[in-house]
Amino acid sequence: MRIAVIGDIHGNMEALKVAYEVAQKSGAEKIFHLGDLGGYAPFVNEVVDFLIENNIPGVQGNYDEAVAFNKEHCGCKYEDDFQAEMAHLSFEWTKKNVNEKAREYMKSLPFRVDFEVESKKISIFHATPTKNNLYWYEQRQDKFFLLMAKKAGADVMIYGHTHIPYFKQLNGKYFINAGSVGKPKDGDPRTCVCIIDILRDTVKVEFIRKEYDIKKVVDSIIERGLPTYFAIKLMKAK
Repeated sequence: MRIAVIGDIHGNMEALKVAYEVAQKSGAEKIFHLGDLGGYAPFVNEVVDFLIENNIPGVQGNYDEAVAFNKEHCGCKYEDDFQAEMAHLSFEWTKKNVNEKAREYMKSLPFRVDFEVESKKISIFHATPTKNNLYWYEQRQDKFFLLMAKKAGADVMIYGHTHIPYFKQLNGKYFINAGSVGKPKDGDPRTCVCIIDILRDTVKVEFIRKEYDIKKVVDSIIERGLPTYFAIKLMKAK
């Protein structure tokens, strides 16, 4: 079975449209999203409409939960006080501009999606099987990976949140971070789509990078009152 995974869109409608086209052309039988639908770029309502119209299921990210339930903090990690200030401005902008349809959609998203393919248990969640705002980087120790596998009760785990893609196999378990469609942080500003082939004997993963109209998104970030900081970060993919 081939599935396509769209991670961390963060209000970037232009990237989402290109990512969806890539997913369709890949021949994927199923397409899933990993949540975090708003924030940093201004098209949160358009993103939700697109996911609903194209029947793309997914899970609730920390940003979705915080926006939907009007929390005071998005549950994000910051490198310094300035970044924290910018992120808070973006979070408040998103809460103010999200419409009721999008808010209810984000509220309705499940924490995780589980199914079985080729006798393998697949689990999809935003960050980890226990918390949706814990950063699971590839550099974490093997014992952390195996602990998460035990908590997930799965053979194949698919997640995002860090915006940095990776694929790791360990003790017969498969760990896949799908990266980010709308706000990559790996130095490559192109959108990222994760294509996963779940076969009887193995799991194969491909990360497809594709250019999109980033200038349109950058202009919209500025025009609609989000901090210019996020336009710069989007171009640098950091």
